[in-house]
Amino acid sequence: MNPQNPSNIASTFTRSIGAVAVSAAMISHPGPADAATEKKSYTKPPFAPFSSQMPDALTGSYKYEKPVWNLHDALGLPEWLSVSLEQRTRYETLDGCFRAGCKGGDQQVPLQNDLWLEARLSQWRIGGEFLDARQFLADKGSGINNTHVDEADFIQGYIAWADQNLAYSGLGVEAIAGRQTLNFGSRRLVARNVFRNTINSFDGFRLRVLDYNHWQFNAFVTKPVGRYPNKSDQLLDNFHSFDEPEEQAWFSGGFLEVYDLPAKINAELYLYHLDEGDRKRNPTRNRRYFTPGMRFYIKPEKGHFDFQTETIGQWGTVRANTASNENLDHAAWFQHLDVGYTFEMPWTPRFAVEYDYASGDHDPKDKKDQQFDTLYGARRFDFGPTGIYGAFARSNINTPGYRISFNPHPAVQAFISHRFFWLAENKDSWTAAGLRDQAGKSGGFVGQQLELSTRWDVNSSLNLETGWTHLFKGTFAEDAPNAPKSGDTDYFYVQSLLRF
Repeated sequence: MNPQNPSNIASTFTRSIGAVAVSAAMISHPGPADAATEKKSYTKPPFAPFSSQMPDALTGSYKYEKPVWNLHDALGLPEWLSVSLEQRTRYETLDGCFRAGCKGGDQQVPLQNDLWLEARLSQWRIGGEFLDARQFLADKGSGINNTHVDEADFIQGYIAWADQNLAYSGLGVEAIAGRQTLNFGSRRLVARNVFRNTINSFDGFRLRVLDYNHWQFNAFVTKPVGRYPNKSDQLLDNFHSFDEPEEQAWFSGGFLEVYDLPAKINAELYLYHLDEGDRKRNPTRNRRYFTPGMRFYIKPEKGHFDFQTETIGQWGTVRANTASNENLDHAAWFQHLDVGYTFEMPWTPRFAVEYDYASGDHDPKDKKDQQFDTLYGARRFDFGPTGIYGAFARSNINTPGYRISFNPHPAVQAFISHRFFWLAENKDSWTAAGLRDQAGKSGGFVGQQLELSTRWDVNSSLNLETGWTHLFKGTFAEDAPNAPKSGDTDYFYVQSLLRF
């Protein structure tokens, strides 16, 4: 079956964007335009190449502190030219595998080298980002794929225009065309990956409109970029092939954020559309989904409670596998909830209870599909490390848990997480492990996961991190057909990141 006509996609997308834009106008309260001012309270940059020296084109501020060792100053570059070089090295080891048919343990050394350049001329910018993501120590039993390796390729190449006060309206407007990374809201559906060794990118157009005191709206129409090669044997042989846009796929959407509602609540409302087709190099399940969602949250603050709730629906059609020609009706949903309290005491501990539910397929024989699809989202912040571990995905899970985070030193962050995992539907699969009991006789309890992680920001250019995760296997992980008989799973990693 061929993908839907792009004109139909554009028409549907335009109607969806218009509805969300009208909502934005109704929620906002127009007032005098205030000039964008730079804020000097920096957040901690993620532990991955993340455009750490890129200022926000509309607010004029830097989100992250300038690296103390930086190429721009060392080379005496002009102010209109920005450059960032980042290098991450991680060693990870796994003992006691959990995936279908696997034996023993595994180890890997994933490396990321990232170079970003951007030139600015008045309201215009042109930029590019080159990423080399590769691995060492893996073998045929490691099952590596293109989430581990993307050697020597461009993940961004764009031209952008921005006006901080368009026609004196008080609105900031930014447009970006070309290859780019996307990062929206909670990052559960669309994310620039952090822990994972490779990074999602998209070819297309994005429009951003910002009311500085009330709301922000993003709209985009893109083609997902396929990472090649995508076969394990080619990746192990270091075969190089440049990434290509998936010509038979369209990914578009609108994302509205509303700030500082009563009681310091922030809100998000969004709609994504994915229309996917097959390529000779990349057969797919022909996912054709509409995915609406909403999120409400209060940011953590000393001496106060905070919360986050996100509800997502999903409907459309999908094939059972890449070899099938039959479309199944798809209807799925996801729910996240967490409530936390940050204590006003030394180490600033925060205790939070968390819950996630992602629907699974109720009946493997009813020609319907209810397994939730996380699209292009990230999962490390909810379900633990990915890399060669990645035991849990946002699909067919029912998982309560709790998390304790604390800062024993201003430059040190740490947390402990403990979660319990059940299958949402016993007859559906534990997707990350490739295990399924279609009869449902193996039960639904997958196990418990305990995670400890510590990060030390030596300075603004050097960060060190380490973590340990233990999976106490439950009845399903031990008794499902083709389940490995290797006992519980231990995963350990240590990594460094240099920013220049």
